[in-house]
Amino acid sequence: MSKIPVSILITTKNEEHNIARCLRSITGFAQIIVIDSHSSDKTCEIARGLGAEIVLYQWDGAYPKKRGWCLENLNIAHDWVFWVDGDEALTPELMDEIRNLFKSEPREAGYFVRGRYVFNGIELRYGLQNNKIALFNRHKMEFPVINDLDIEDMGEIEGHYQPVIKVGSSGAIGQLRAYLLHYAYEDEKKWEARHIRYANWEAHMNKRGAWAKDPIWRREMLKKWVRKSAFRPYIVFLYSYLIKLGFLDGAAGYKFAISRKNYCHLIVKTFKAL
Repeated sequence: MSKIPVSILITTKNEEHNIARCLRSITGFAQIIVIDSHSSDKTCEIARGLGAEIVLYQWDGAYPKKRGWCLENLNIAHDWVFWVDGDEALTPELMDEIRNLFKSEPREAGYFVRGRYVFNGIELRYGLQNNKIALFNRHKMEFPVINDLDIEDMGEIEGHYQPVIKVGSSGAIGQLRAYLLHYAYEDEKKWEARHIRYANWEAHMNKRGAWAKDPIWRREMLKKWVRKSAFRPYIVFLYSYLIKLGFLDGAAGYKFAISRKNYCHLIVKTFKAL
């Protein structure tokens, strides 16, 4: 079968336990680039051995951050890019959906792609799921510059906000039905340490109202309301466990909903202290 005319861009740092699974799930794409932030483990060695192109990245402390830098500096062969994290993997269903999508040139500017978490080895079919614009036309969309460079724990990569349509471009944002699998919870200590930093960054972002606008107005309104609410931890728990039927995933679904609640508690606590 011919390769899908999309460039896969994988941003990594110390992903030796995940990168092989990720790369083996995306062999159907025409170009695969791993952009690595000078990992101290075997991430690059493993990725190179599986045929990926390796680019080393060193952030200079300014914009563009990592993903924006990739769009400006890499030798990207195709108009469409698909951002995949090192701890993610495509399902065969998602591969088939994208292959069918590119049997002709898509009219949309980009597509939301849902991610299902794998928690304690169990794929969570319900509960809270991320949904991000991971597949888009690089000539029509870009990552926004936001006011976060002086926030402690701000990182080298664009945070929890969506890319935006470029000025002068147009197009709708579509939604893919199939899922990515997200193995973020396999190393719970790493997850907790990472989200302590994220919580501090998010609290400061909320304080200064620095978020980029979500392209879907209903999502934007909901995010604005939830971010300002002191009840955010409980809203998130109820949304994940009850409204999104997380209880159908059993004990794993409950533990996952609790972990999301605890993360939001950190954000609210930090916000109150600012």
